[in-house]
Amino acid sequence: MFDFDIVTGKAVQEILRNSRTSVLDIVERAYLAHERGDSVNPDSYFLRFPDKPDSRIIALPAFLGDDVQLAGIKWIASFPRNTASGLPRAAAVLVLNDYETGYPVACMEAAGISAARTAASAAVAARTLRPDGHRGTTVAVVGGGVIARNICDYLHAAGCDPDAYLVHDIHEPSGQALADHIRVTQGRTATFTADLDTALAADTVVFATTALEPYVTRPFAAGQVVLNISLRDLTPEVVLGAENILDDVDHCLKANTSPHLAEQLSGSRSFVTGTLAAVLNGEVAPDPARPVIFSPFGLGVLDLAVGTHVLGRARADGTALAVPDFFGETSRW
Repeated sequence: MFDFDIVTGKAVQEILRNSRTSVLDIVERAYLAHERGDSVNPDSYFLRFPDKPDSRIIALPAFLGDDVQLAGIKWIASFPRNTASGLPRAAAVLVLNDYETGYPVACMEAAGISAARTAASAAVAARTLRPDGHRGTTVAVVGGGVIARNICDYLHAAGCDPDAYLVHDIHEPSGQALADHIRVTQGRTATFTADLDTALAADTVVFATTALEPYVTRPFAAGQVVLNISLRDLTPEVVLGAENILDDVDHCLKANTSPHLAEQLSGSRSFVTGTLAAVLNGEVAPDPARPVIFSPFGLGVLDLAVGTHVLGRARADGTALAVPDFFGETSRW
């Protein structure tokens, strides 16, 4: 009952590297559990800094029932200026709590977990929203960072294999590095393009940037699938011109995300087609005569689901580090 484990980033990365297919299924099941109400996923809480408007630390508390039965919280820092010195933008920890007693059971390095659940959600959306597959298509990735790399890895794991990739980033070395990664890991054609419009014309467009406000004004065309992972790249007019699939409507329509701006501009939520889980359930079918945009705000229940999987594997393979006597008192008297 009083066991407490630490799982290091090295162990997390190794487990995730070897279980991408499992993580895809875990994320899909978590979405479906959340849709049917077997979860508690309150608002995220943002710690912001007046002298660093681009930086924040976010708390994501959640509970997931289903086969997880754990509560927990992810505490994740996003400091984009880190990239200028070669550091990753994000750093995080995940604490898991036993549902029966409330006692914490583990603390895990969670930047890798966060990246994996984000990438897996994008890949689940990609295979769901293009059910005929990606053969004969081009995928463009706007942004060349850690999240973009993970998305490409999970697209491949999900069988979303296009004929070619295009990569666009305002920092060309990052874009070239991602294109190199795709060529090496997937054996697939991947080309860097400095022209944003060229990337925006691809069959599937993935946004994985650190943009704070919209800059994409060009409307998408029927048949295009847009994975709006970074949430703030698209003007509200672009959003209003498409079918819109969200992970959670209430969560996504806040914090001046592109869908939130669309709600403010239009004065209603009628532009929202439905949730990804509703598409998975067959309850919602986007209009094929319009482009479709998937905008996930990012749910704490996904972190719990993936974190639970990682903890189980770490305990099984001996990479979880037990902390004896972590709790100072184990009885009332």
